Amino acid sequence: MELFGKTVCVIGAGIGGLTAALALRRLGAKVCVLEQAEAITEVGAGLQVSPNGIAVLRALGLEGALSARAVRARAVELRDYAAGQLVSHLDLSLLDGEAPYYFVHRADLITCLADAVRAADVKVLLLQKVNTVVPGARPKVILSNGAEMKPDLVVGADGLHSRLRPVLNGTIAPFFTRQVAWRTTVPNTIGHGPVAQVHMGPHRHMVSYPLRGGERVNIVAVQEQVGWSEEGWQIADDPDTLRRVFADFGGDARALLSEVTDVRKWGLFRHPVAPVWHKGNCALLGDSAHPTLPFMAQGAVMAMEDAWVLGDALQKAATIEDGLSQYQTRREMRTARVVAAASKNAWKYHLSNTPIRKIAHLGLRVASAVAPKKMMGQFDWIYRHDVTQS
Repeated sequence: MELFGKTVCVIGAGIGGLTAALALRRLGAKVCVLEQAEAITEVGAGLQVSPNGIAVLRALGLEGALSARAVRARAVELRDYAAGQLVSHLDLSLLDGEAPYYFVHRADLITCLADAVRAADVKVLLLQKVNTVVPGARPKVILSNGAEMKPDLVVGADGLHSRLRPVLNGTIAPFFTRQVAWRTTVPNTIGHGPVAQVHMGPHRHMVSYPLRGGERVNIVAVQEQVGWSEEGWQIADDPDTLRRVFADFGGDARALLSEVTDVRKWGLFRHPVAPVWHKGNCALLGDSAHPTLPFMAQGAVMAMEDAWVLGDALQKAATIEDGLSQYQTRREMRTARVVAAASKNAWKYHLSNTPIRKIAHLGLRVASAVAPKKMMGQFDWIYRHDVTQS
């Protein structure tokens, strides 16, 4: 289908929305992005962009812009919580021949995408709060101020609280996973190298990796907890509370936690993958379609993959609806598998002080020493998948 001249409204100027805007604009569509905030910003967090995400950025001409802002990852290290003793070393250089793996501040990736979107003559409208969407041959986007837009295609890339998702699927309440997480960044006073360290403790774990040329360190710490009521990313917490929860963590973990001056806490909720991704020239993308827990570091990357496949499917189809149908067919099994893998991953880091924990850690040590390529190979289905070549 010829996309030249087709009008597209993308709801949400996050990573998925901006990538979709860029992917559709390069195919000739006239794209407008609606963002309810007063500026395109994302603060306070890092993320990991694995080779399957870099493949999309490379195809969009942005790999160089990202690499200039990011730290190239060399390894993932699993460590015991008490003294930081190394349990397993996963060498990311074994992915040689594929796209590289990067650690990047979320705000830096957003800036990279936003600059490219504006350079491509995509309109980005701020302070635009969407009230609802009406699917149809010419769908309507109704804003909270009463204004309406009638593009050829609407893309809902507005995350967990999407305005389009309930229109297509009804309202399905998420359930609390009995896990809460803290996130923050601190100065890199310990000389944290270009590795992701996962400190594994009873019912808790902490991930750290460098950002911004190694000047900062990103921290995500997770604890199992029975109750939680509020779902959100920007709930302020006392740094001393974080330190108290992880007081028995030693090594680099303790040193990093001593540097925390500002921290945000959120409850981890599980949202089901949406059964309906499209209807009436409207489509869901990223977290609005398949929210994922952070334990595989694939949330942002899955949104970027979605964006590329959406454009490719539309270009190859006879009609918008045919393209959207093919988009869901090509994406739903993969994203569901990633969501399931992330949901199952946390327990591996949270084993209690029992013989099972000791046996599990011994197995990891032996496997990473004896068969490092096999250890990395378990992730081939994620990292070696290149949506730009399909």
